[in-house]
Amino acid sequence: MFKEVLYGLSFLICVIACARVRSRIFRQCLLVAVSFALYFTWGIWFAGILFSSIVLNFLLGKWLRRNPSGRILSIGIILNLALLGSFKYLPEIAVTLPLSSLGRFSHLALPLGISFWTFQAMSYLFDLYRGEVLDPTFAEFALYMAFFPVVISGPICRMPEMLPQFRSEVTTPWNNITKGFARIATGILMMQLARLLGQGILSGDGINTGFDRVPHWSGPDVWCLAFGYGLQLFFDFAGYSHIAIGAALAMGFTLPENFSRPYQSTTPSVFWTRWHMSLSFWIRDYVFLPLAVLRREVWWRNLVLVIAMILFALWHKASLLFVLWGAYHGLLLVMHRQVQQVRRTLNWNTESVICTPISWMITIALVSLGWIFFRSNSLLQARQMLEEVLSPASYSSHYLSGSLYGLVATFAAAYAIVLPTIEALDRSSNRLSNDAENGNAGVIALIARNRWLWVPPLYAVALLLVTVVTHTRGADAADFMYRNF
Repeated sequence: MFKEVLYGLSFLICVIACARVRSRIFRQCLLVAVSFALYFTWGIWFAGILFSSIVLNFLLGKWLRRNPSGRILSIGIILNLALLGSFKYLPEIAVTLPLSSLGRFSHLALPLGISFWTFQAMSYLFDLYRGEVLDPTFAEFALYMAFFPVVISGPICRMPEMLPQFRSEVTTPWNNITKGFARIATGILMMQLARLLGQGILSGDGINTGFDRVPHWSGPDVWCLAFGYGLQLFFDFAGYSHIAIGAALAMGFTLPENFSRPYQSTTPSVFWTRWHMSLSFWIRDYVFLPLAVLRREVWWRNLVLVIAMILFALWHKASLLFVLWGAYHGLLLVMHRQVQQVRRTLNWNTESVICTPISWMITIALVSLGWIFFRSNSLLQARQMLEEVLSPASYSSHYLSGSLYGLVATFAAAYAIVLPTIEALDRSSNRLSNDAENGNAGVIALIARNRWLWVPPLYAVALLLVTVVTHTRGADAADFMYRNF
């Protein structure tokens, strides 16, 4: 509770300062001080590692600006990967391999956000090598690495977009502050919904129990857990991203979006341009594209695509299940490319009333099956669950409770209803000004334009209901899921 209050007060102080003070030096110093003070609450040792990474990459950047060579870039990437690997992968290797020399590393704690700020550091070095004109001061670079809305779990930012904002002396517009707080409110509700999915309406009756305690499953059970876990992860991480982006916006900073309605995707390729976008685009720009141009053969580009997705998976966790998850999605992307090639050859238009829904259903089903690798506790569990999906006989029964089925179906339906409703309200709101000039403003348009009157009460009721249910099941409550990555 202390951390939440400290974060809230620090955030409000920064919002007020950015809204009233024009001096970029003052704002930079305040934000750096607040960012490190908050990160210190997670551990002095963690803050020391973050500060060491900042100093290391700042000096590497100065060296690379003076001499933009591949050797210096390689040294920087190797050092960053060594730092990341020492804390993220070495402890797991030490536990897996029975070597006494590695035993001392098995208890290394993972610094919060190291995956995110290490990738930010590497993108900075890549951009310098590519000729981007970047000359941050040490304070600006420290702020880029430690900015408190994103330091723990992203979105992954890039220096070319952030540096001009750090140097701006424009105070935060009131419109940005209100939009920022609205996104924070949206994120809080989404994270509570994720917690409700994880623990269920009844105690021990949620997605977490379905994966961790249920000894066997039927085909419908696996589909319910796979799709439900995808929703849980989406609400959790997209909710956190809303909070981070909203907090930065309220202070006058625009961060990259992380999600863009991924469950409306009609192909695997579209899905990966809408899910965890800051990491997806990072892998695309700094891994896939540089490797893909090395050879012109189709087989090479397909292989690089699979490699890129495996690296995407290893970024989350170094385990066989995650390697399989990455390879699975890499193969889905390759298969989609082959389908596109066949479609072009046959001049077959798939953008039709029939084909688009079918493509959407296939995409969501395949993406959902992939979550089994991501969430399963062992390779044996993943194999058993996939076997049930492929066994027609298993579809005659179910072992999960009806309340979990109902909860997943309700969340899916709500997601499907809310998004079109928001789009319709936005369209109606945009038409209001034109209609008002002609005296033809309709009731729907007026309702859309005055959402601030009726949306907050609905939001408050929804948040209250979800919070009451989740906190009465406190024993099963889960922390932010992506903090583990």
